[in-house]
Amino acid sequence: MAPEYPESNRVGMSDEEVDNLLREQGVGVLSLADDGVAYGIPISFGYDAELGRLYFIFLRPGELSRKEDFAERTVRASFAVWDSPSRYEWKSVVVDGELLPIADEEWPRVNETLEDNAWYPSLFSETEPMQDMLGWELRIDHRSGLKRRGS
Repeated sequence: MAPEYPESNRVGMSDEEVDNLLREQGVGVLSLADDGVAYGIPISFGYDAELGRLYFIFLRPGELSRKEDFAERTVRASFAVWDSPSRYEWKSVVVDGELLPIADEEWPRVNETLEDNAWYPSLFSETEPMQDMLGWELRIDHRSGLKRRGS
């Protein structure tokens, strides 16, 4: 049986705390959906607090990836990010909104945002540039954060 935790230890996060967690974390889970089928993917992201947007880069391994297919069919997406330094102390943020391809004129801002807080695994050497990337933005229209501090 799971231990009972007092409700008073779990509280909502302020807007500033939500912004900080989105800036500090470089990876989370993007949840996409197509006709009642959900698809969650761990992915790096950039957060633009000024515009209220998250940016994601998809690498295209072939003609069409499952991730790309789901993204194209998703009307609204959600994204979760968290930090849990211990089992008694954690914080999490869930945002949702419209998912759209990144427009060509937005790429300079997107690249700057990704440089600020996105985490990239070393899939390629620095001398081997990444090819055939797709960019997506989640335009945040709802967000919430919860945290719990140890007893």
